[in-house]
Amino acid sequence: MAEYLIKNGHVFDPILGIKGEVHNIAIRDGKFVEPSALTSSAKTIDASGKTVMAGGVDIHSHVVGPKVNVGRLFRPEDKLFKSPLRQPKNARMEMGFSVPSTFKTGYDYSRMGYCFVNEAAMPPLHSPHVHEEIRDTPLIDNTAMPVLGNNWFMLEYLKNGEIENNAAYTAWLLHATKGFAIKVVNPGGTEAWGWGLNCVTINDPVPHFNITPAEIIKGLIETNEYLRLPHSIHLHGNNIGNPGNYTDTIDTLKLAEGYSPNCDFGRDQVIHNTHLQFHSYGGDSWLNFESKAKEIMEYVNRQKNLTFDLGVVTLDETTTMTADGPFEHHLQSLNHLKWANVDVELETAAGIVPYVYGKDVKVCNIQWAIGLELALFCNDPMRSHITTDHPNAGPFIRYPRIIKWLMSKASRDELLHSFKWSEKVIGATNIESIDREMSLYEIAMMTRAGTAKALGLSHMYGSFTEGLAGNVAIYDLDPENMPSDPEMIEKAFGRAAYTLKDGVIVVKDGDIVGDTPKSTIWVNVKVPENKQVARDVSEKFLRYYSVNKDNYSLFEEHLHNPKVIEVDITA
Repeated sequence: MAEYLIKNGHVFDPILGIKGEVHNIAIRDGKFVEPSALTSSAKTIDASGKTVMAGGVDIHSHVVGPKVNVGRLFRPEDKLFKSPLRQPKNARMEMGFSVPSTFKTGYDYSRMGYCFVNEAAMPPLHSPHVHEEIRDTPLIDNTAMPVLGNNWFMLEYLKNGEIENNAAYTAWLLHATKGFAIKVVNPGGTEAWGWGLNCVTINDPVPHFNITPAEIIKGLIETNEYLRLPHSIHLHGNNIGNPGNYTDTIDTLKLAEGYSPNCDFGRDQVIHNTHLQFHSYGGDSWLNFESKAKEIMEYVNRQKNLTFDLGVVTLDETTTMTADGPFEHHLQSLNHLKWANVDVELETAAGIVPYVYGKDVKVCNIQWAIGLELALFCNDPMRSHITTDHPNAGPFIRYPRIIKWLMSKASRDELLHSFKWSEKVIGATNIESIDREMSLYEIAMMTRAGTAKALGLSHMYGSFTEGLAGNVAIYDLDPENMPSDPEMIEKAFGRAAYTLKDGVIVVKDGDIVGDTPKSTIWVNVKVPENKQVARDVSEKFLRYYSVNKDNYSLFEEHLHNPKVIEVDITA
């Protein structure tokens, strides 16, 4: 392992409280050490006049797995977007824009200075596919979250108030799928979709099971805290994407009141609300559609047990995909483009629809504003995380553009006033009146320190703390002489001057120049023996599943360089 001394850079590390001061960063054997621990053979990287942050941590993206692969097959036209960047030596071809190949996914994240990505929706039955694609995605570490909000086992246990049984089943499922956390998508609504219905509010009963989304969410919070998992429940709420849904969102977030995190991994929240932009809509039709980001954030700012990611609309052609099957059917009825629908037995469903967020479409312009408003109204950037819900609101390669918009009011205003419907957008949002420009320190919170903390992974990522993996991003931005042209912010964050992954230089001047092994992280929870749950699993697999229980589970050797987080609640 090479040793590196990164000298004279302006360091931003919210975990350590470093706010742009000039520091030296040392790496030895792939981990951060004190500079005095380096030997005379250490190589030097001069970061004078540059911004230095820990490697980026993406809390919510859809980059691997069956629905992503269906999206690749479903949209051959997306492959017309060939990478214009220089191909890494001996690397695979980079193809795709909104649904890039696994190879392009890893390369593009690395170019932006990211070292970790969370796959936010893994169908448990298809976990082998998810982990196969994780193995094929170079350079970035991964976690994957099994989808639980419409699982038949869970619905029955929570209907009967059997939290311990549900926890034992969840622990078994995390082990079987090598999963990381509890993902919830349209709780109850996706199961209702099997009956041609949906759960639009949190009080709509799920057909046959006679349980409501509110009961599901509260039961899963209790399950999560019983298991002491590193991350909270990862929640995609009901009634996504419809005018007036902000009241449903606030009703959903209120379910967290009275709960406190119960874990040893530093998180503060019991709910992480995903892609909050899609849940912050006012009006009662698309004619009077408006932003309710301010109202949402007035509530969130008062609560300390909530985190969220933005889901910013980037005004691109993209491919929507979600385990919220009824929403995708609704979206197809709006744009009349092609549609794929998938059902996963006993567990979840999914849909895929291409979508164009047109610059000349008023609704799309308002959506763009809402995503930015959520960040700009947030009092604590450690709880607000930059995402596009890739690829749903746009491709992840637009993160640098979002950073530019958040850091520069001039760039926001320039785009806002270029809209065909700019006056109507101004009337329906607060974006023009917001003067706030976020700092590099706050960007480090939203893309590194805060995301790592919310995931319960700040003991592994998001900081230069001694002993953590040597993941570094160096950007060609001088905090003491910031460019007058906001486009230079986007350019700098789009192509890092250097990215180091585990102490290896993998990007230099925006080009892939190296490779290094990656890791898959999962959580192994030890719970008291539960014979009832073991019997239930065996019986339901025999009765309902198309696969044998013994063929369902993954073995650790199926994973790429697995790292296990052990949680033992039996002690």
